[in-house]
Amino acid sequence: MERILAIVSGRVQGVGFRWATLEKAEALGLSGSVRNEPDGTVRVEIEGVRADELLAWLHDGPAYAWVSSVAVSALPALGEDGFRVG
Repeated sequence: MERILAIVSGRVQGVGFRWATLEKAEALGLSGSVRNEPDGTVRVEIEGVRADELLAWLHDGPAYAWVSSVAVSALPALGEDGFRVG
């Protein structure tokens, strides 16, 4: 299994994006993390068998977000448990 890194751009800070991502990830049984970056993007690391479902959701995000792009790359799996907001 691999870990997916997604960098989400657009209006993604100050709109509940991190907390909505946490809720969605937990519902899908995924592990990883989500955090705001200084450049205005949101960094999401996803690990689990349903990672593609969260990745697809990231292209829309929560109601008040506006996603302009999602850059995706692969990372080595960490095998951690749970999803956290940073």
